[in-house]
Amino acid sequence: MSTQEHADKSGFETRAIHAGYEPDPMTGAVIPPIYATSTYKQDGVGGMRGGYEYSRSGNPTRTALEGVIAALEQGERGFAFASGLAAEDTLLRAVCRPGDHVVIPDDAYGGTYRLFDKVAKVWGLDHSPAAVSDVDAVRAAIVPGKTKVVWVETPTNPLLNIGDIEALASVAHDAGALLVVDNTFASPYLQQPITLGADVVVHSTTKYCGGHSDVVGGALVVRDLEIADQVAFHQNSMGAVPGPFDAFLTHRGLKTLGVRMDRHCDNAEKVVEFLTGHAKVAQVIYPGLEEHPGHAVASKQMKRYGGIVSFRVAGGEQQALDVCAKAEVFTLGESLGGVESLIEHPGRMTHASVAGTDLEVPADLVRLSVGIETADDLIADLDRALG
Repeated sequence: MSTQEHADKSGFETRAIHAGYEPDPMTGAVIPPIYATSTYKQDGVGGMRGGYEYSRSGNPTRTALEGVIAALEQGERGFAFASGLAAEDTLLRAVCRPGDHVVIPDDAYGGTYRLFDKVAKVWGLDHSPAAVSDVDAVRAAIVPGKTKVVWVETPTNPLLNIGDIEALASVAHDAGALLVVDNTFASPYLQQPITLGADVVVHSTTKYCGGHSDVVGGALVVRDLEIADQVAFHQNSMGAVPGPFDAFLTHRGLKTLGVRMDRHCDNAEKVVEFLTGHAKVAQVIYPGLEEHPGHAVASKQMKRYGGIVSFRVAGGEQQALDVCAKAEVFTLGESLGGVESLIEHPGRMTHASVAGTDLEVPADLVRLSVGIETADDLIADLDRALG
């Protein structure tokens, strides 16, 4: 049995390390080399070695990354992109046409909303928001004959609402639409939407997949080879692909995804315990809390509840801004999913683009990306910031 065949039958951590790449036959290198090349020598016209002709169309370092992300999500084929938004845009061009319609989360990531509202809408793609936690609301938002995609984040960003992937897949498929799940917050370690009926999984690999805040990237994983062919055509035609070094860094990050996510979750649970009942915290939002409205669904479809914690600060927006300003171990910054803990004010930062819309987030909301530092240090830092 080859290394690849063994990896396909193995557990998550084994697949993360071994899937998608055989040790180099010439040197035995166990890590995919960085193929810093734009073009490839052909053995006669059309005589491509391994199918490689030009690095926009394919690069061996990128191929290795695409293989492992597909294996981790248990899909048929993976595709890597220069950013999460590049992945999203390419998918929309591949499976939608002007005049089509998409249902999106009513608390979607601000960049995703901006893509739909300011870019795809101009192209002729309509959208309607619906609460991903309300299957009936999603069903009602579907436009018969026009809706081609039901787009879901679960957990959502930043309010951590939970969508029932299996139920939403049934609703989408009954309408002849695809279910697309942005799995960035959960990562492939905590949740595999394709096994629950999703057609396409989207990642900002900048986040947990890369895991070290040193690379920007995106990925798609599809369950159907016909869709894979459409995505592959548009990936090559639109060209929003990562360079080989970015692919290398993301692949390296995936190898430790399992152990990192365990620590992210451990620390997040301790932070939630500290924040719950704190006099200056009006509400803690975390799917692991039994009072969270999506707790039962999250328990059914997630391995654990993730490393993102949101909370509302008693006293309003200024107090929330003050907490962000006073934190020291938690770095004030956008993004999430790195080994370092981050704090941000979504209303002024990541979700400023949805201000004044139906997707506007509460002004007193603070979002934490809980890293893998010593948990006691994180709690002491929040204690000082809230104090």
